[in-house]
This record gives sequence, structure tokens and C-alpha cells, in this order.
Amino acid sequence: MSFYTLEDLEVYQLAESFGDEIWFIVHEWDYFAKDTVGKQMARSADSIGANIAEGYGRYHYKENKNFCYFSRGSIIETKGWLRKSKTRGLITEDQFAILFEKLQAIHLKLNAYIKFIGNSNINKSGK
Repeated sequence: MSFYTLEDLEVYQLAESFGDEIWFIVHEWDYFAKDTVGKQMARSADSIGANIAEGYGRYHYKENKNFCYFSRGSIIETKGWLRKSKTRGLITEDQFAILFEKLQAIHLKLNAYIKFIGNSNINKSGK
């Protein structure tokens, strides 16, 4: 049984906040930018937190870990969309640096959470 809720996970809180931040940035773009890069970046950013939540809801360590791997893939995808956004002049260098740094922090915390899940599984199974 878990002693924490999904909302207690810092990595989840950061991922949700990041997704919202991307949404509000993209919302201000013109139609073409929003319809091409914007939708993809918003989806990948939202997918980070969504996959953490789905894995948490599975109540099985292996499935939780797999969804965290999907989340990690979404982090890498979002980094790519951020680079494209900077290159195409949709975000400034400063915005890129701040957003990329936030994504890096989420990435590191997600890796720590994945490690925690693996350690919890070992401790529970006695192996």
C-alpha cells in the first residue's frame, strides 16, 4: 500500500505545471505555428504528467515503471519541439533556456522516481 498520493509526487507536480506553461505560451502563437509545432509541443508536454499519472494508477510496479519510461520519451520529444520553437523564432533564447532547464529538472526527478519504483519492488518482493 502506498503512503503517498499522486499529487504528493514532486515530479508529477512539476510535469503538470510545465504542461500548463507550454499551453499558455502556445496559445499566444499565430494559427500556423499553433497548428503545426504548437499542438505537437503541447501534446508531448502534457503527456509527461499524464503518463506519470497513468502509471501511478496501475498499482503495479512494473506497469508504473513502463509508463514512466513513456513519460521520459515525452520529455525527450518536448525537448525537440522546444529546439524547433527556438530555431523558428517562436520562443526567445531566454524562454528556451528557462523551459529547457525546467524540463531537465523534471527529467532528473523522473529518473529518481523510476529508481525508487525499482527499489520499492525489490523491497516488497524480498528479491
